[in-house]
Amino acid sequence: MEMAYRSQWHTEIEQMRSVLADMGMRETCKWGKPTYVHAGKNIVILQGFKAYFALGFFQGALLKDPEQRLEQLGQSHAGRVMKFTRAEDIAAEADTIRAYVREAMALREAGRRMTPKTTADYPVPDELKAKFDSDPRFARAFQALTPGRRRGYLHHFASAKQSATRARRIEKAMPAIYAGRGFQERR
Repeated sequence: MEMAYRSQWHTEIEQMRSVLADMGMRETCKWGKPTYVHAGKNIVILQGFKAYFALGFFQGALLKDPEQRLEQLGQSHAGRVMKFTRAEDIAAEADTIRAYVREAMALREAGRRMTPKTTADYPVPDELKAKFDSDPRFARAFQALTPGRRRGYLHHFASAKQSATRARRIEKAMPAIYAGRGFQERR
């Protein structure tokens, strides 16, 4: 299975695989990464980054997190990760990891999952409304984007503290929006 930074985190990947073994999940490859599935549902994914190795929980926001080990990455609504930098840390936290994974499996078996956010859940900045009013073609191009792409732009635009920055971000994003690309898509 191909994985970004795989060689850097080989020892940690193998240690995590040993922790997850015999938990009743099936390992598969999704998005080029080892992914563990239970009852047909994604439970966890192994992810390598430059500075750390992560065990990602697809519905991690639902977990109780008594050890305060879960972190939100980026704009992820439901996903959470446990970060590690050494295989020894994974071995030391094996019982905690298994407890979190068992809880995630039980939640999925019960049918629990985060309610996905919709575009309506994200505020439309006044600067974007003004741009829509002055440029109907741009408004149509924005509305033609997939809901996830619209949410990405809305989050990016609204996260700027100053109006001038929001306006600059909108102007800079216009070519990609006209091309139907999302905020983080490169072409």
